[in-house]
Amino acid sequence: MTGRYALFRWPPALAGLRGFPAGLAPHWSIAPAAQVLMLRGVADAREAALARWGLTPAWLTDLSRAPAHARAETLVEQPMFREAFRSRRCLLPANGFYEWRGTARKRPYWLTGAAPLLHFAALWEAYPVGGQVYLSVAMITLAVASQRRPLILDEAEQALWLDAVSPRASLQALLLRPAPALRERALAALVNDPRLDAPECLTPA
Repeated sequence: MTGRYALFRWPPALAGLRGFPAGLAPHWSIAPAAQVLMLRGVADAREAALARWGLTPAWLTDLSRAPAHARAETLVEQPMFREAFRSRRCLLPANGFYEWRGTARKRPYWLTGAAPLLHFAALWEAYPVGGQVYLSVAMITLAVASQRRPLILDEAEQALWLDAVSPRASLQALLLRPAPALRERALAALVNDPRLDAPECLTPA
């Protein structure tokens, strides 16, 4: 399961989006329950916003039960995700993500693409707390070998995913797309420390 990813560098086009947080800090280790940058479609444009990683519908009162992930294979059938899939789809930009492999002692790996950013398919919800409304997200994952990885969309698929009038059948087809080829490298054990959020997370093995 993709429990951590990174967003430490972004192009000017992303920083120029409406809603992009001023002074957004780079992060080399983003984990569930953190505030993350999300992109959603507004009219014919994209809008940036911060959201809590853990989907929180308005009816969910226990934030500890907010799911960070939604399985691509089953999300259209689950009440937790059904409405968000229909009308609240978004993207999570990332430079890459971490994956741990092995049996007795798992080794961390860094996975990224050829482009500067990956875009993970996600769902968002708004939830009220103390008279204010906050945003939350769940990352969509798919099975790849013995792992679960983010559902990564290319540029055309991103536009389809964010379009409010995209046909349901086309959206469901995206959930079944094969995982793209990624670049990977083995990392040192420093990234195993969940408290570390610094460039040292990417120290090679």
